[in-house]
Amino acid sequence: MPLAAEYQALLDQLAAEPGPSFTELTPAEARAAYRLMRPLNEALDVSVRNTQVAGPDGPIPIRIYTPPGGEPRPVYVNFHGGGWVIGDLDTADAACRDMCLTAGCVVVSVDYRLAPEHIYPAAVEDCYAATCWAAENSKTLGGNGRIAVGGESAGGNLAAAVCLKARDESGPTIDFQLLAYPVTDADFDRQSYVENATGYILETDTMRWFWDQYLPNTEERSAPYASPIRAADLSGLPPAMVITAEFDPLRDEGMAYASALSEAGVPCKSVIYQGLVHDFFATAQIFQASRGPFEEACEALRRGLEG
Repeated sequence: MPLAAEYQALLDQLAAEPGPSFTELTPAEARAAYRLMRPLNEALDVSVRNTQVAGPDGPIPIRIYTPPGGEPRPVYVNFHGGGWVIGDLDTADAACRDMCLTAGCVVVSVDYRLAPEHIYPAAVEDCYAATCWAAENSKTLGGNGRIAVGGESAGGNLAAAVCLKARDESGPTIDFQLLAYPVTDADFDRQSYVENATGYILETDTMRWFWDQYLPNTEERSAPYASPIRAADLSGLPPAMVITAEFDPLRDEGMAYASALSEAGVPCKSVIYQGLVHDFFATAQIFQASRGPFEEACEALRRGLEG
């Protein structure tokens, strides 16, 4: 299927005014550039509160989004994308507000430690600690006892790792996982890395750079909490929705993970959205091509948390 017309226009515009790639920037410069790509949208009016929770190496900033109405709601713990190097509460803000309203859940957004200042497994440890806190404080959050985790790209990777860690360590019960174009493997030889190597927002060289910042020791990249698809056993994990995009280097590893979950007996729905590129939640409020898939993800999350 051809690239969605809205994305084709965006990519044409970017090609006409090319800027440096993330691989040419320092992590600080890349973070600033990403904030421009994913601005806040405070027009999406929900109750928002910033606070901190205890982490393994100091406080972890979180942002809590509560939908209108006072009834107890399910809780969704969100881990932002950005290759474990870029991204923060603000870059995830618009999607979290939208998810809160559209899926009708309390959203807890987690500002985990970033690489290269804090390499693997720092981000996993922070996300797991935040998930444990959310589960333990569900009532205080306005929750009804049901909890899901999820995220985009590296956030999807961290959500998958949190589910594995919760199972392995008899941690909190997680009822659903929403993995949007997740990183599941440190393998750049999959066909989608070749087909979509350049020109579609996320590029293969950028993913190599992200991995180099996050886990410079290549021998450790096969650890299951780094590459969840490498886990010896995927049984007993929460039901999942795995979302990928046709023009995304991560497409094939996302679909491979969905297949591996299903083969392990985990209820898993997966979909490749044709004509879309990586990070399409970022345009869910402005592109018609992204809106439908985003709303389908919210519906999957809502249904997954119904019990």
